[in-house]
Amino acid sequence: MADFEKILPDIRTCYKTLPSMMRKFDKYGRKDFFAGETGEELLCWQADMRALLYKLLGLDKMEMCPLHPVTEEVVTLPGGIVREHVRIQVEPDVWMPMYILIPENAGSHTRPFLCPPGHGAGGKYGVAGVSRYRAVREKIEFYGCDYGMQLAGLGYVAVCPDSRGFGERREDLKDTQDPVSALKSDCYRLAHMGEPLGIPVAGMTTWDLSRALDYVRERGQWDVQAVSCLGFSGGGLQTLFFSAIDQRVSLAVISGYFYGYRDALLGLNNNCSCNYVPHLWEHLDMGDIACLIAPRPLLIQSGRADRLNGARGIANVVEQVDIARKAYEMFHVPRLLVHEICDGPHRWYGDHLEEHLRTLIERSRKKPSRPDENSL
Repeated sequence: MADFEKILPDIRTCYKTLPSMMRKFDKYGRKDFFAGETGEELLCWQADMRALLYKLLGLDKMEMCPLHPVTEEVVTLPGGIVREHVRIQVEPDVWMPMYILIPENAGSHTRPFLCPPGHGAGGKYGVAGVSRYRAVREKIEFYGCDYGMQLAGLGYVAVCPDSRGFGERREDLKDTQDPVSALKSDCYRLAHMGEPLGIPVAGMTTWDLSRALDYVRERGQWDVQAVSCLGFSGGGLQTLFFSAIDQRVSLAVISGYFYGYRDALLGLNNNCSCNYVPHLWEHLDMGDIACLIAPRPLLIQSGRADRLNGARGIANVVEQVDIARKAYEMFHVPRLLVHEICDGPHRWYGDHLEEHLRTLIERSRKKPSRPDENSL
């Protein structure tokens, strides 16, 4: 058969770029990891790295404005949980809708959690357990991702926002109107808008969570000194960056998002655009970013069979946890970093949440000391 009659060329070999990029990662990556030997050096390094991340995330380009909160709806759910539908202005012309789940008897003693969503369950709808919609309900059953509702069931206030590009924050209304499209996000489009201006998606979501925290503090009804953050998958990404940057976060829970960049985001390079921050890998790996959360309580949850761990599996996770653990050891609070490895795939595991939170909160009541001057 003549070539012009074939549908496609007969290509039998692909000449890939990935091996070259792996070598470049090894040559240029992670140049700013903590290499000091004293506690004072650790504190200085944390301050320098927060300033670096602030710039890499484009937070210096975000625009402050009044929050202008608007309450859209208030309903009481079975069990006495009140669900508020609130929106706040996070930048001029940029609004963030949220569900706020308020348990019965919540008050100034109650710990509030910010609960950013992961991908695929419609943003705040899945996290807040709004299961009356079949498409959302199926995703909750698959990922177990109604962690906002789980927290409210344990007596915590859960603030469940729509991240940019999710739920009510899609760029086109038509994308909210069929079950397949509605549960997706616009991270790809947002990355194309922001990255040429030096504002990656991770920077947008970090900023928005900081404004949600501003709202909780401004509202003043709950324990504003105990504001915490919990997220799964893409919500874990948001929790990592936000808790590293904003020291007002008193406790962090990162699920389904903690692994070395080389295996998990360079090797698996078709992941969502929100994972990629220009120039980040030159400076830090994920464990280094988690060092900026120390000495605040941190729970990291990993699925042993999570495909996002990369080709080396859980070993790629443990290496990064060990990097973060060294910072906690220097603060004399190694027990404030808990790593839960669950036997299963990429999903949220809430079976031991109450126990883990109680343990971390009790341990954190002992005031962390400054890191000592001895070498690591």
